[in-house]
Amino acid sequence: MSYEQANQVAQTWGLILLTGLFAGAVLYALWPGNRERFNRAARMPLNDGESDDR
Repeated sequence: MSYEQANQVAQTWGLILLTGLFAGAVLYALWPGNRERFNRAARMPLNDGESDDR
C-alpha cells in the first residue's frame, strides 16, 4: 500500500468517524428525553442555590 492509498483510507474513515460522532451528538442534544435535563441546566445560573431540583 502506497502513501497515497493509506492517506485516502485514513481520510475516508476519519470522515466517517467524525460524521458519526457529530450525528450522535446532535441526536443526544435533540432527544426528547433530555429536554427536562437541559432545561434544568439552563435555569441553574438563575437559581438562588437554596434548592436542588433533581
